[in-house]
Amino acid sequence: MEIAYKATIRGRVTGVGYRYSAIDKAGEFSTIKGYVSNVDYHEVEVWVQGERKEVDMMLEWLKVGPCMARVDHFNFVEEKIDPTMTDFEIR
Repeated sequence: MEIAYKATIRGRVTGVGYRYSAIDKAGEFSTIKGYVSNVDYHEVEVWVQGERKEVDMMLEWLKVGPCMARVDHFNFVEEKIDPTMTDFEIR
């Protein structure tokens, strides 16, 4: 069963390769779809959709991010499945 979440991540998450690392991480999973986007300086928004186990693992990674990142705030809310999502991309 697919689930979807929208996450907001704040901290040192812009200018440190967070979005590109998220793309790489999502590529490790077979069902992850969605996007990662800079919203503001020090803030990233991520839509993660897929099978529960893979989404949970992706959310755990997003809480930490790549080695140069520092996540100070992580919030996520469950969303309705978006049938238009076909891959995981940078927006």
